[in-house]
Amino acid sequence: MKKWPNRQRTLRERSVELIDRLFPERQIHFRTGGRVSFIRLTQGWQIALVLVLLMTGGWMAYTTTTFVRHDTIIAAKDGLIANSRQAYRTLLGEVSEYQKKFTNLTIDMKESNALMLGLIQKNASLQQSLASVSKKLKVTKSEREEIAAARANLKNKVADIEEKMQTIANRNFSLAGNLNTAEADLQTALAERNQSIYQATRMQSQIKNLESRLAGLQESEVQAIQRLTDGTTVSIENMEKIIAMSGIKISRLLKDQDLRPKGQGGPFIALKPEHEPTREMKVKLTNLDVKMGRMEALREIMQKMPLAPPLVSFYVTSNYGKRRDPINRRWASHYGLDLGGPFKSRVYSTAPGVVTYAGWKGKYGKLVEISHGASMKTRYGHLNKIYVKKGQKVKFLQKIGLLGSTGRSTGMHLHYEVVFRGRAKNPMKFIKAGRNVFQN
Repeated sequence: MKKWPNRQRTLRERSVELIDRLFPERQIHFRTGGRVSFIRLTQGWQIALVLVLLMTGGWMAYTTTTFVRHDTIIAAKDGLIANSRQAYRTLLGEVSEYQKKFTNLTIDMKESNALMLGLIQKNASLQQSLASVSKKLKVTKSEREEIAAARANLKNKVADIEEKMQTIANRNFSLAGNLNTAEADLQTALAERNQSIYQATRMQSQIKNLESRLAGLQESEVQAIQRLTDGTTVSIENMEKIIAMSGIKISRLLKDQDLRPKGQGGPFIALKPEHEPTREMKVKLTNLDVKMGRMEALREIMQKMPLAPPLVSFYVTSNYGKRRDPINRRWASHYGLDLGGPFKSRVYSTAPGVVTYAGWKGKYGKLVEISHGASMKTRYGHLNKIYVKKGQKVKFLQKIGLLGSTGRSTGMHLHYEVVFRGRAKNPMKFIKAGRNVFQN
């Protein structure tokens, strides 16, 4: 315990000796006209002078390194800007390709719908033809029964004639003429019966042929309906995947859509069993109708969702959520996305809608708010200039203002918000979902 102070004292003495040896008191002598004068440099002045020289040398080395690397940093940033522009041009091309694919899909669905309607009309006409053939067959059957009755009646007449011939021999010649006439009538009736049997057989063959054709048409209709159902299912799955990427539940979006059935009515007329479509076709048609209704609702929602970025070229300066306030450095909630870019860059609407606010809005500065329907709104803050008015309808990617720094802002940027049912959502999720849409 007693050695420690001695050791500490020894280190202190060594430090003092080192400083005294490096910085002894010096005097600088000057001789002027035979007169000698001097300047005294104490130990403290020498240490301060050395520190000043070291700091000056360090600062010169730092500034020289920064100046040398300045051109390299600017070149790297120019490369990043060029890559961003190239990616945007590629994105525009992919958007155009996706719109073409969607247009072709719509045309194919219309053609398939027309084909299905044509098949249904052919089915109805074949059902009517089958009904008329069945009626003719019933008429032929009744005629055949009448011929059989006539034949039996003729046989009874022949029997009566034979009895009369046996009892009246003297009238043989006159009765022979009557008998020949009766036999001629009988032959005619037999010929008519054979003709009716031939026609009935022929009609049965036609009925079988019509039934086979009807079965083939029904199979074609079922296959066409299945193809339409499969295509609609794929479209629904793709749209639901994109909506899920934005962070919004599909059930809440569809709740705002008007999916009520159209008005219907009229007297009840029971369908005859022979005209009733097969159960399989009815089930598939019902399933297709439900899926097409859902696809149409999702398509309308996709048109209202803000899936595009509001700037052509941008970088994120502050993300959505918890952050330190850029002015007072305190923790705060950030309900939007700050996007940086060149001063007075064009700001575009991210979806079609109606302007609900355009003007100065407190700490937002110059603000534009757009309602897109389906309980969705977007807000664009800190604008330098506004090009739209309240109540104005705007199109997709229509210019609404210029990027600025009005309101509570530390520099040029755009404060971009997405609001659903009165609650803020992360705009970056919508932008990423939109990239997926335009790539497909």
